[in-house]
Amino acid sequence: MQFRSYLELMKLRIGFLIALSAMAGYAAVATKVDGWQLVILFIAGLLASSGSAVFNQFYDRDLDRLMPRTARRPLAAGLMADSRNALWFAGILLLAGCLIAVLAFNWLVAIHLFLGAFVYGIVYTVWLKRRHWTNIIIGGAAGSFAVLAGAAAVDASQWLLPTLMAITLFLWTPSHFWSLAILIKDDYAKAGVPMLPVVVGDAVCAKLILANTVALVISALLPTLFGELGVLYAVVSTGFGARFLWLNWQLVQDPSRELAKRNFLFSMQYLAGVFLAVVIDRHVSLSTLGL
Repeated sequence: MQFRSYLELMKLRIGFLIALSAMAGYAAVATKVDGWQLVILFIAGLLASSGSAVFNQFYDRDLDRLMPRTARRPLAAGLMADSRNALWFAGILLLAGCLIAVLAFNWLVAIHLFLGAFVYGIVYTVWLKRRHWTNIIIGGAAGSFAVLAGAAAVDASQWLLPTLMAITLFLWTPSHFWSLAILIKDDYAKAGVPMLPVVVGDAVCAKLILANTVALVISALLPTLFGELGVLYAVVSTGFGARFLWLNWQLVQDPSRELAKRNFLFSMQYLAGVFLAVVIDRHVSLSTLGL
C-alpha cells in the first residue's frame, strides 16, 4: 500500500508528459539522436517533475480533501502515517533528477529542470493556485523549461527552435487545462480555488480558450517563419491547429461539458502531433517519406 501511495504522489502521467517534452527539445537540436542519452534525459525529467508533483500534493492536501476527484489521493485520504515523509520524498526526487542531469549532461540541464519544478511547486501551487485565475497561465511555464532542458543536453547555443517550442508549450497549457477546468468546475468551486470557469463562467472561459488557441496556433508556425523547420512541419502543425480551433469554436457555441471534454482530449493529440512533426521534420527527409 505504501509503495502504491508513493507512486500516486508522483503524478506519473504529468511526469511522462514533462519527460517527453524534454525529449522533444533534445531531438529538435540533435543532429544524431543517442538512445541512451534520451533514456537518461527521460529519467531525469521524470524524477524532477515527480518531485514537484509530490510537493503539490503535500501542500494541497487540505484542498484535495474537499474535491471528490482528489479526495482519495494518499495524503488527502490519510493513507500515509506521516505526511512529512512526502516532503522528504519530494526533495529526494528533485535532487536525484537534477543530479542525474548534471552528471550525464551539464549544469544548464539541471537548472532548467529545477526551474520547471520551482514554477510548478512554488509559483503555481503556493503563490497563485489559491489566489488568482491566472494561476495556470503562469504555471504553464513549468513544462516549457523541460523543452529547454532537453535542448541544453545537446547544445545550449542552439536556442531559437527550443525557445519557440517552449513558447508553444506555454500557450498550450491554458487551452488544455481550462477545458479540463470546465469539466471539474464544481470541484474547484467547492474548494474555493479560483480557476477561470469558476471566476467567469463556462461561456466566457470558452471564448478565452479560443483566443488563447489562436495565439497557440500562430506560435506553432513561428519555427517555419524563422526558417528553423520546413514545409512538412508547417503542414502538420496547421492541420492540427485547424482541428483544435474548430473544436474551440464549437465549444464557444455550446460551452457544454461534452464539448469541453472533446477539447481537452484533442489538446493532448495536438501537442503530440506538433512536437512529433518537429522531430520528423528535423530527422526524416521528404524523400524518405516518398514526398
